[in-house]
Amino acid sequence: MRVCFATQGGGANPNEDWVAGTPTLAIVLDGLSTAGLSTGCRHGVPWYVAHLGGHLVAALTDLDRPLTEGLADALERVAAIHPECDLDNPGTPSATVAILRHTYGTLEHLVLADSPIVLDGPEGHTVISDLRVDDVLPELRAEVESHQTHTSGHREALQRLVLAQRQVRNTPEGYWVAASRPEAAQHALTGTTSLTGIHSAAVMSDGVSRLVTEYETATWADVFATLQAGGPRELIENVRKTEATDPTGIRWPRYKSGDDATVAYCRW
Repeated sequence: MRVCFATQGGGANPNEDWVAGTPTLAIVLDGLSTAGLSTGCRHGVPWYVAHLGGHLVAALTDLDRPLTEGLADALERVAAIHPECDLDNPGTPSATVAILRHTYGTLEHLVLADSPIVLDGPEGHTVISDLRVDDVLPELRAEVESHQTHTSGHREALQRLVLAQRQVRNTPEGYWVAASRPEAAQHALTGTTSLTGIHSAAVMSDGVSRLVTEYETATWADVFATLQAGGPRELIENVRKTEATDPTGIRWPRYKSGDDATVAYCRW
C-alpha cells in the first residue's frame, strides 16, 4: 500500500489532527475541541493525539492483531504515561479514530466517531463513518449554528454544547471516542473489505470530508479526482478556498471558520 498524506491546522491554534502512513497502515486522529474549557490534563490535545498515534502504529504492525485490541492497548499505554493528570475528568483529551489496514489481500477498517474512511471501488464510493454523535444534543448544536463564528454568542453556545457532550461522551446514551479508557475500543465500528476492485481509499478528518457532506461543493468522485491529480495538499486547499467564501459561517453554519484538515490517500 502506498500512502501519501497532508494535514493543516484550521487557524492560529496548534493542529489537533494527527496522521501516519506505513506500507500496511493509514491512521487519522482528530482531537476533540475543548472550546477553551478545562480538561484536567496539563498536556493538551496535540500531545494526546501524537502519543496515541505513535502507540497505535506500534501496536498494529502485527498484522494478526485485531484493530480493536491494538486501539485498546494504545489507549491504556497513553493513560499510563500521565497518571498525574485527572483522567476521570469528562473533558480529558480525546479524539476520533480512523484506521485502514492492508492485510493479506483484505482491507480492515476501524472508525470511532466521525472521521470517515472512503473506498473507491468498482461500484462507486463506500463511506465508512460513525455518526452517533449526530444524534446527541441536536438543540444545542442548532443553537451554536444560529450564531456567526467569531462572535461571543457563538463561543458561549459552543461551550454549552461541549459541556453537555462531555456528560454523554463514552456512555451508552451518547457516543464513543478515544480518551483515557481502553474499553472505548470495543465500541468502534469495524469490518473488512476484499481488496479486489478497490482502486484507492481516503482516510480523513471531518475537516476534509465536510467538502462533500456539509458544504456539498464536491462529490466523492471529485475528491478522488483531486487526490489523483494533485494529492492531499490540493484537496485541503480546495477546502480552504471554499471556507474563505463564507468566513463567518452564514452559508454553512459550523463550529469553527476553518477546522483542522487531514487526509491520507492510499493506493495499490
